Amino acid sequence: MMQNKKSNSSPTFPEAEDKVFATVQHRRPRGFMGDSAIDEAITQLLKAANLEEPNEFYREIIANAIKLGKNKPQRGDLKLISRALTEMRVADRVFSQYRDTKKVAVFGSARTRSERQEYIAAKQFGQMMVKSDYMVVTGGGEGIMGAAQIGAGREKSFGLNIILPFEQEANETIQNDPKLVTFKYFFTRKLTFVKESHAVVCFPGGFGTMDEAFETLTLIQTGKARIVPLLFVDATGGNFWSAFVHYISDHLLHNGLISKEDFHLFKVTDSLEEAREEICHFYKNFHSYRFVKDDLVIRMQRVIPEAEIAKLNDEFKDIIFNGKIRSCEAYADEANEPEILTLPRLTFPFNRRAFGRFRQLINRINDY
Repeated sequence: MMQNKKSNSSPTFPEAEDKVFATVQHRRPRGFMGDSAIDEAITQLLKAANLEEPNEFYREIIANAIKLGKNKPQRGDLKLISRALTEMRVADRVFSQYRDTKKVAVFGSARTRSERQEYIAAKQFGQMMVKSDYMVVTGGGEGIMGAAQIGAGREKSFGLNIILPFEQEANETIQNDPKLVTFKYFFTRKLTFVKESHAVVCFPGGFGTMDEAFETLTLIQTGKARIVPLLFVDATGGNFWSAFVHYISDHLLHNGLISKEDFHLFKVTDSLEEAREEICHFYKNFHSYRFVKDDLVIRMQRVIPEAEIAKLNDEFKDIIFNGKIRSCEAYADEANEPEILTLPRLTFPFNRRAFGRFRQLINRINDY
């Protein structure tokens, strides 16, 4: 049974968040232009394409294309927007066939040679994750990416390749496979990595790997991407990522540029088994989460006893904005996910800032 969520007469978000939400409110229903002839034409087009229900986002895409035209953009801008939408559409088509399978993204240098310990480790890791019922997503290139792809095998691999003037061609394992998607833009490629992966593992690499690592970490830290296991993996005895942690400790944390809780958002290890266990344990009881208005709703595999929920309230009171952690049924807003409506849930008004502490709460949930 789903529970209806009533709107509060006064919002409970901090003032700054209220202002942000106020700026994105639509003055008219989503996807309507305010011109009756155009609005009706959009309605008829959606009917002809059998896209009537649900149609609000389809309407909005069409309406935005019309509004964009009214801005008289330059040809280059139109090409960028059109290509970006095409890339996202193609990626969605590829991944939509594998929604029920967990996937781990593997980042690392395309230049790592096959005799390097990092290469061998990435290959072994790909094998380990497939045995743990995961598929492997890489950038589709050589080096670390190719190693993880070899370990996973063609059938259990995705490649998200990028068009570059040098260095990046699809590796033999994923070349010409239907699960290979080639991108022109880094931002659509990175969006796909983050959106489709249930865990992210970074092996040593160059600017590209560091960019992907920091991008993922930033999105999780700011709540723009869902929390997933994020691991920085070295070859046995290596110090690539431990040196990285020393740097952010000595310069970012020391100077107050990040919080100590942010260190809970990732894990550094040179043990492949520890990396695998970190990923698998993350989903031991925890399933997923989403926001419903002011509330954070956590879906789980098993019920947590009320006495244990009371302990969680005491332990995590610093991230509860106004209220408490409590068990609940599915919200009405979750009706678009019918396959998980029966899962047990916890809910509370999260302060939307301390995502490192929220990661610790997920760890506690997995203790039950």
